Amino acid sequence: MTIEQMIEATIGSEGGYSNNPADAGGETMWGITECIARKHGYTDAMNALPRDEAVAIYRQEFAIDPGFAAVAEINEKIGTELFDTGVNMGPAVPSLWFQEALNALNNGGKLYADIKEDGDIGPGTLAALRSYLRTRGADAERVMLIALNCLQGARYVDLARTRAANETFEFGWLDNRVTL
Repeated sequence: MTIEQMIEATIGSEGGYSNNPADAGGETMWGITECIARKHGYTDAMNALPRDEAVAIYRQEFAIDPGFAAVAEINEKIGTELFDTGVNMGPAVPSLWFQEALNALNNGGKLYADIKEDGDIGPGTLAALRSYLRTRGADAERVMLIALNCLQGARYVDLARTRAANETFEFGWLDNRVTL
């Protein structure tokens, strides 16, 4: 799946304009929050954010900068999962989970060395992913996706427990974002 296909799938699930008072993210258009749009230089009303500008923001903020596009070049499904989760939770969260999972799945360092868990998907993390996929074989992709989705689901439950307004979104998050 290309970056453009990941973006199209996400825009398709995020939809158009939203300003739900229970959403801590505030106003969004095409799934882009006002804060992120302003960071990228957008100054007009959020409900007028052009789709092509949202696509450009997705490409840079949620695919290229966090390294999810590089992961997708190695494994499309894992890269897509990281991208989608990053859009929903911010890219720093799934980046760290990915590194934690790579370390937890390396059989105590016997399959490949532990990597630094800093949320920076760089050459070391990408090398660990290649080693993980090679050494864990046919089930590696599926197990990594399970690990990432379990962490994501647990995070959603925790978000609803710590902020009652998030209960508005809990069922939908689990139904639409967490797949096993």
